[in-house]
Amino acid sequence: MRSLFGRKSVADFEADVRLHGGLRRTLGKWHLTALGVGATIGAGIFATTGTAIVGDAARPGAGPAIIFSFVLTAVACGFAALCYAEFAAMVPVSGSAYTYAYAAIGEFVAWIIGWDLIIEYAVGNIGVAIAWSGYFRELLNHVGLDLPAWLATDYRSAHDAFTQLSNAAAGTVDTTTQYLASAWVGAPHVLGLPVIVNLPAVAVVAAITIILVIGIRESADANNAMVLLKVGIILFFISVGVFLIRPGNWTNPQTGGFAPNGFAGVSAAAAIIFFSYIGFDAVSTAAEETKDPGRDMPFGIIMSLLITTVLYIAISVVMTGMAPWQRLGTPEPMITALQFAHGPPALLNASRFIIALGAVIAMGSVLLVFQLGQPRIFFSMSRDGLLPPFLAKIHRRYKTPYVGTILTGVFVAVFAAFANIAEVVDLTNIGTLFAFVLVSAGVIFLRRSDPDRPRPFRVPLVPLTPLISIVACLYLMLQLPVVTWIRFAVWLVIGLVIYFAYGYRHSTLRQRAGSATANLP
Repeated sequence: MRSLFGRKSVADFEADVRLHGGLRRTLGKWHLTALGVGATIGAGIFATTGTAIVGDAARPGAGPAIIFSFVLTAVACGFAALCYAEFAAMVPVSGSAYTYAYAAIGEFVAWIIGWDLIIEYAVGNIGVAIAWSGYFRELLNHVGLDLPAWLATDYRSAHDAFTQLSNAAAGTVDTTTQYLASAWVGAPHVLGLPVIVNLPAVAVVAAITIILVIGIRESADANNAMVLLKVGIILFFISVGVFLIRPGNWTNPQTGGFAPNGFAGVSAAAAIIFFSYIGFDAVSTAAEETKDPGRDMPFGIIMSLLITTVLYIAISVVMTGMAPWQRLGTPEPMITALQFAHGPPALLNASRFIIALGAVIAMGSVLLVFQLGQPRIFFSMSRDGLLPPFLAKIHRRYKTPYVGTILTGVFVAVFAAFANIAEVVDLTNIGTLFAFVLVSAGVIFLRRSDPDRPRPFRVPLVPLTPLISIVACLYLMLQLPVVTWIRFAVWLVIGLVIYFAYGYRHSTLRQRAGSATANLP
C-alpha cells in the first residue's frame, strides 16, 4: 500500500523535464488569462444555459434566478482556483491536477485524477464540438446555405426530435426540433439503419488538432485573436439586449416570478452551468510553457475566472429580461432570446447573425484550449511511466506533444460525430468537480506533510479555504442525476484496471525506488 502512495518531489519533476526534454516557455500572464477566458466562455454560456434556466425532466430550472446559479458556481470555482494557483506556482510543469496530486498525495491518487481529467478535457470537448455545430448551422442559414440535418446532428437527438414532432399538435414545435426530426426522415440507410453523423463537429476538431500540432505559441496567438473577438461580440449582445429588457419577464407571477423553483432550481442549475466554468483549470496545463509560472500562473487562473463571472452574470440578466424564461430551453438560448425579443426586426435579425458568428468563434477557442490541455496530461502521465512512452514524444520541429494531440483529436472527433450533448455535459461536470475536490484536499495534505516547501503563491486561510472548496464542489456533484454517478463510477473502474495492468508496473517512480534499493550495500 505504501508504494501506491509514493510522491514525486519538485526535483523529480524537473529531472524528468531535463531527461525527456521540456516544452518551450513562451507564455506570459496575459497569454494565460486569454487561455482561461478562451476555454471558459464557450459552450457553457452559449448552449447549456437554456437547460439550466428552464430545467428538464430530471431537475427543476432556475428561471431568471439563474444569476444566483452563476454566483454560486463562481464561488465554488473561486475557492478551487486559489488551490490550483498554489500548486501551479509551486510545481510549474505540465499535467494540471494530475501533477499536483502526484506531488501532494501520491501516485495512486494522481492516476485517478489524471484518468478523471480525460472526462474534463477530451469528453468535455466532445460536448463543445457538438454545441459548435449547432451554432454553425445557424450561421449557414443566415447566408442561405442549408446543411442536411442528417449530416449535422446525432442519432439520439434526431430520434427524440422525430418522436416529439410526431406526438405534438400542429404548429406547436419550434423550427430547431423540426430540423432535427428531418434527419430521422431524410437520412440514407445502411443495413436498415439511418446514417446520421455530425460532420461539422468532426471538421472543426480536425482543424483545431492541426493548429495545435504546429505549435503552442501559434495556438496561443490564434486563441488571443478569437478571445478578443468573442468578448467583443458578447458585449455587443449585452449592449443591444439591455434596451430590449422587459422587467415583467423577471417578475411575472403567472410563470413563478423571479425564482420559480426556489433554491432547488438555483442549485440544480448551478450543477448544469458548472460546464461554463471549467476552462480556468485549463490554464494550469500550460505551466511548463510559462515564462514565469510563480507569478503568471496565479494571475492567469484568477483573472480569467473574474472576467468570465462578470460577463456571465451580465448575459444572464439581459437574456432572461429579453424573453420569457420558459422559452429559453433550447440549444441556442441567446439566439432564442433574440427571436422572442420586441424590437426592430432588422436589428434583431442582424444580431442573431452576429451572435451565431460569435458562438462559432467562442467555442472554437474553447476547443483549442481543451485540445491543448488533454495531450499535456497524457504527456505528463507518459513521462511518469503510467501510460505508454509514445505519448511523451515531442515533435522535433514544433516542440509539441504531437502524438497525444493527434490521438486526442481522433478520439474527440469520432465521439462528437455521434454523441448527445446532454449526457456529455453531465459527465464532464462530475469529473471536473471531483478533480477540484482532490486538488483542494491536496493543499491541506501538503501543508501538513511538507510545510517548508517553497510556495510562490499561498492559499489564504488554510485549511478553511480548501475545505469550503471541497464542500461546495461536493454539493454541486450531488445535484447531478444518479445515472451520471453510475457512468462516472464505471469510468473510474476502467481506469483502475488500466493502472494495475500497465501503470503500476511501468511507473518511473517505482523503478527508481527499486534501483535505489538494489544498489544498497
